Amino acid sequence: MRILLAEDNLKLAASLVESLGQSGFTVDCMHDGASADNLLSTQDYALAILDIGLPRLDGLEVLRRLRQRRNPVPVLILTAHGSVEDRVRGLDLGADDYLAKPFALTELEARARALIRRSHGHDRTALHCGPLHYDTVSRAFTLHGTLLALTGRERAVLEILLLRDGRAVNKAALSEKIFGIEESVNPDAIEIYVYRLRKKLEGSGVGIVTLRGLGYLLEARAPAAEDTPLAAQP
Repeated sequence: MRILLAEDNLKLAASLVESLGQSGFTVDCMHDGASADNLLSTQDYALAILDIGLPRLDGLEVLRRLRQRRNPVPVLILTAHGSVEDRVRGLDLGADDYLAKPFALTELEARARALIRRSHGHDRTALHCGPLHYDTVSRAFTLHGTLLALTGRERAVLEILLLRDGRAVNKAALSEKIFGIEESVNPDAIEIYVYRLRKKLEGSGVGIVTLRGLGYLLEARAPAAEDTPLAAQP
């Protein structure tokens, strides 16, 4: 999952990028509001974390512009003040959650996971598709009760497909959701990850199918049909 972090405290920003990265998130980090606003107007994110006290444009103005564009991405506001007025302003402008500094990294990560989960219409911390189960807290997948060994990118692709809840996701959208803006991406990378996931799910009763012109879809299927795609594979 790809997150935008806008934080002008360089030390805190570096700490958050490292912590969120270790938790499996891809983080684009900006240190001023104008840069954050530009990215939010051109890129697709699962979550935006905005500090209120940003230079050039403050976090609340970035939030106001975001909602004015009718962008529904969940937003977590960070502030050093923690006043009721800050909370009210942020919530009135369309923030989804609020966290006052100083805060524990574990709390921020928990709030981030919850916001992303809710933005996809899920309130539970455990999701499943047939025999595939996903713990949104530990970000672990199990298949028939056995831990599924996945790389970070494989986990990200599978997580997105599961959270989409039966709706197809095309390659371009998957790529945008898991790779940062500074990463050099192989055009075939998504196909490679999907191929690896299909091999790991093969014969299990859940699989990834391709809907021509629409993208990839995760669905529970009869084990005997596991190797029969709905359309030609990419």
